[in-house]
Order: sequence, then C-alpha cells, then structure tokens
Amino acid sequence: MSVARAVDWLARSLAVLGGLTLGVITLMTVLSVIGRSLIWAGLGPIAGDFEMAEALTGFAIFCFLPICQLNRGHVVVDLFEKQMGPTLTRWIDALSEIVMAIVLVIIAWRLTAGFLDKYHNGETSFIRQFPVWWAYGASLVPAYAAVITGLYTSWRGVKAVAVGRDLLPQHLEIE
Repeated sequence: MSVARAVDWLARSLAVLGGLTLGVITLMTVLSVIGRSLIWAGLGPIAGDFEMAEALTGFAIFCFLPICQLNRGHVVVDLFEKQMGPTLTRWIDALSEIVMAIVLVIIAWRLTAGFLDKYHNGETSFIRQFPVWWAYGASLVPAYAAVITGLYTSWRGVKAVAVGRDLLPQHLEIE
C-alpha cells in the first residue's frame, strides 16, 4: 500500500468514526430530551448527558482533522492567488501546508500534555464521575493521525513545487 493510500484510508476511517460518534451524541441527546419531557411518566434525562456530549464532541472534532487537512478543507483566503500564477501559488500552498503541519504538531503536543495532567491528577467528570483523561486519551489517536496527514500534505506540497504541477488527491484535481 502506498503512503498516499494509507494516509487516505486513515483519514477516511477516522472521518467515518467521527461521523458515527456524532450520531451517538445525537441519539443520546434526543433520548435525554424525550426523557426530560416524560418526567411525569417516571422517566428522566440521561444522567451526565452534557458531560458525555462534551467529551465525545471533542473526540469527533479530532477525528475530522485528518480528512480536512488531506482535502485542503481549512479556510483559505485567496484574494490575490489568481493573479500570482501557478508557480507562486504552489509555493504559497506548500508553505501553508508546512505551517499547518507545525500547528497540528503543537496541538497534538499540548493535547498530550493535557492528557498526562488529567491522568496524573485523577480529575473526574461531575455527574458521571468518569476520568476526564479518557476523552483526552481517545483524542490522541486522531490528533497524531492529523500530524501524520499534515506531514504527508507538506511533503505533497513541496513535491508539487519541485515537479511544477499540483499533486492534489484525485477527487480534488481540476482538469
């Protein structure tokens, strides 16, 4: 399997996992709201639904970072790009990919520090009393996958400059 295919598979798999996670959050929220509305019938909300939604949402966001990076899905302001020509545009794109990879490394590094802090101090959520480090630990895998994707897209950007043509994923290439 080529590096491009492996990174693509990793990014897509994590995006699917993130989507499934958002589905779980939605289902849990709906059930909790229904339970709240049926308190008169002896039902109630899901205890700690806000805590679980918070932790799962953070995880889902990290799951979407690799596919966003791979497909150049981050916000881009290209006021002057069309006037610069393809060579200068590729240089700017490569530089932005490198900067984004550095940002992803910093995010993963600080998430690791947060994970270690939460793990060592034993902090738990207020209602469910689950260890807060669980959410941090679960988010580490997609955060480091985003780093791998960032490094790959940086290499792809530098290679595009070297060969003199864009090297976007096939579904993004403009004919």
